[in-house]
Amino acid sequence: MGNDYTKICGNIYFHCRKKASHNNPKLKSREGAAELLGISASSLSDYELNKTKVVPVEKIALMAELYNAPEIKSFYCAKECPLGEGKVVSVELEHLDRLTLKFLSNLRSVNEIKDELIDISSDGIVQNYEFTEFRKIIKTIEELYHTIYELKIWTEKYINEA
Repeated sequence: MGNDYTKICGNIYFHCRKKASHNNPKLKSREGAAELLGISASSLSDYELNKTKVVPVEKIALMAELYNAPEIKSFYCAKECPLGEGKVVSVELEHLDRLTLKFLSNLRSVNEIKDELIDISSDGIVQNYEFTEFRKIIKTIEELYHTIYELKIWTEKYINEA
């Protein structure tokens, strides 16, 4: 039931290790991966089964490097780190063609709002009647930022493989 439970769990640490095991057979088992990470197999099991509340940051960095999975760092910073939680975006890597289309769509949205942003910001303050539109502009900028960040993580992952 061990592996089946972990698959059901959907844990990022497990999935990234399993994907990396295609290139490094030692990562197929928790014991092999734990040895490379310098931890016990039971500690890795706890990470992969969500039994450890906070995985040590140095192990996150090591897993991200060993598994060639920069998305682990993004997940950790967005979901588990008390400083980044709710402020940093977590990414699930999509195919490059999807990311490119999302990026171009975001750019189109930015082009649509740029004149409104100029009008709102030209006097140096946001008037009360401008807050609703300004929030929409910020949301569009945040969506573009998220897509740029996804492209950056995609590049870290797949350019490293080349």
